[in-house]
Amino acid sequence: MTQLQVSNVPLDTECRPDFPALHQDVNAHPLVYLDNAASAQQPSTVIDTVAHYQRHDHANVHRGVHTLSYRATDAYEGARDKIQSFINAGSRSEIVLTSGTTESINLVAQSYCRPRLAPGDKILISHLEHHSNIVPWQLVCEQTGAELIVAPINDKGELIIDAFDKLLTDDVCLIAIAHVSNALGTVLPVKDIIAKAKSRGIAVLIDGAQGVPHMQIDVQDLDCDFYAFSGHKMFGPTGVGVLFGREALLDAMPPYQGGGDMILEVSFDGTTYNDLPYKFEAGTPNISGVVGFGAAADYLQSVGMARIAQHERQLLDYMMQKLGEIDGIRLIGTAAEKASVQSFLVDDIHPHDLGTILDHQGVAIRTGHHCAMPVMDFFGVPGTARASLALYNNADDVDRLVDAISNARRIFT
Repeated sequence: MTQLQVSNVPLDTECRPDFPALHQDVNAHPLVYLDNAASAQQPSTVIDTVAHYQRHDHANVHRGVHTLSYRATDAYEGARDKIQSFINAGSRSEIVLTSGTTESINLVAQSYCRPRLAPGDKILISHLEHHSNIVPWQLVCEQTGAELIVAPINDKGELIIDAFDKLLTDDVCLIAIAHVSNALGTVLPVKDIIAKAKSRGIAVLIDGAQGVPHMQIDVQDLDCDFYAFSGHKMFGPTGVGVLFGREALLDAMPPYQGGGDMILEVSFDGTTYNDLPYKFEAGTPNISGVVGFGAAADYLQSVGMARIAQHERQLLDYMMQKLGEIDGIRLIGTAAEKASVQSFLVDDIHPHDLGTILDHQGVAIRTGHHCAMPVMDFFGVPGTARASLALYNNADDVDRLVDAISNARRIFT
């Protein structure tokens, strides 16, 4: 197997030229980039869009009457419209622009949960969560006396649904759960979880950081209350993200931060807050990042999320097969439903050492606990090596990964 095809068109061949960073040598080897779950590379259209904004249109948004401010505002708000379309939100007022998934989750913790929680209330998460979907809930529980409860997983890295259902009691006020595990690639049954929560009147937040780049997201079809994601996972700039929230919920929530665009009128006697979504967008935003984020959404829509999902599914199957053929390898996370990520260990080689040897061969992977220490604790390991795929990866990248691991084994044996 040397090339994957989707609808008779090699997706990686079509898209790979769009990503300048991929066309370089690292340590005298052509780069193989397999750290996409951390940050995906940016296509030229994103880079050029940001550069054009910086060269021609840079000004503050919403606050000026001059031409550059109008241009900046049009580009900024145009990106909001693109993101609304990308996830099929019902209203642009439901698209709150943030610094990323982490801020989006913290916003919900402090603005939605903190005013509502009391001792005896519970927040339910899973054992698969990224630290950013654990710590904000720990903080708000400490602040309110609520309790954080955790649904267990099995040895494949799958959520144990029966155990989850038993934890879904009437004192649960919010479920916060990943769409896709960043450490293991497990795809969680979020639509079923949301339906169960709705039957009990429980709000649901989905951490979609690893879902948005790999599958079509329709928040109206999912019927979730909140959906959080980041630009840099989906081929956009860092430092920008989105909180989708139901308009009625956002409207009832108090502001998360104060200052700048989140106000309409201020006096020493009190403040009148701005309308949605600006009520939650305090201060001068990352304007160029948002503009690039909109370009990334355009790019993904032009490629087609169904094509991307099919390509990555085939390539993940191939990667799991080839990795599984390596002597001494242990695959960590073998769920039936996975997306684009495989964690592994090789013999007794420390993941950091393995990652360093692979880098010397031009292969970029992630090593460590992947901001998911409870997952590592469950499997009894300090960390793993993690290869994560994107639309521009291909079978040759996987073959290079496997060859590099084999070379590392020879060095350590």
